[in-house]
Amino acid sequence: MTIAELETAQAQSLEEIAAAAEPAAVEALRVKYVGRNGLIPALIKGLKDVPKEERPAFGKAVQAWRAAVEAALAAKVANAADESAADVDLTLPGRWWNLGVKHPLSRVIEETAAIFGRLGFTVADGPELENRFNNFTALNTPPHHPSMDRSDTFWFGEDCLLRTQTSPVQIRTMMANKPPVRVICPGRTYRRDTTDATHSANFHQIEGLYVDTKPVSLADLKSVLAYFARAMMGESVTVRFRPHFFPFTEPSVEVDFSCHVC
Repeated sequence: MTIAELETAQAQSLEEIAAAAEPAAVEALRVKYVGRNGLIPALIKGLKDVPKEERPAFGKAVQAWRAAVEAALAAKVANAADESAADVDLTLPGRWWNLGVKHPLSRVIEETAAIFGRLGFTVADGPELENRFNNFTALNTPPHHPSMDRSDTFWFGEDCLLRTQTSPVQIRTMMANKPPVRVICPGRTYRRDTTDATHSANFHQIEGLYVDTKPVSLADLKSVLAYFARAMMGESVTVRFRPHFFPFTEPSVEVDFSCHVC
């Protein structure tokens, strides 16, 4: 192949690259001209067979051809990338990436609030740092009850403590509102318990308060709790109410649910 033929082949290769419309066609031309077994590498390997006096000029022409082909291929790939990016509608909403999931406690609290919300209950909140009156006195707790001991409660001075239940939220709600009142009070509570499989110094509690201008009976309590149990655990769950003694409520009952996975 003479230098004149090289120049003709170079022009033809550049025309082919310019006419290539598909990525597969561009890749095929790359393999054809500058691939490991392509035309230009074969010419470079055959330089030893070119007459000595023609070798420098021939080698320079081959390298120029190679540089021109590689530049044309790179420009073709870059143009294809620009055209692909131009097809993106920047006004469309972005994709939503799920970076994590809600904590099980948050999910239970939200689901509980939704269930009671269907019964007309709202969510009431209050401070975790409470005073003696809201946490104990207003709940008819005797002054010397063991729960007030520093061994059972986190005290900060004589009248400031970490709430031991969410009942203070009910006290604040009743003091701020007139009946009818329907609220649930979810939140963190604190007691001086040794941490083990079933105890922790910090745990979550959900209490409910239902005060109306008309009489509210134990039957209302049972119907609300039964509805909650079946909404939370499934319609097939069995609910059992057992009389129990609690010094702060009268009457008092324990509620049992049958296992929903057995």
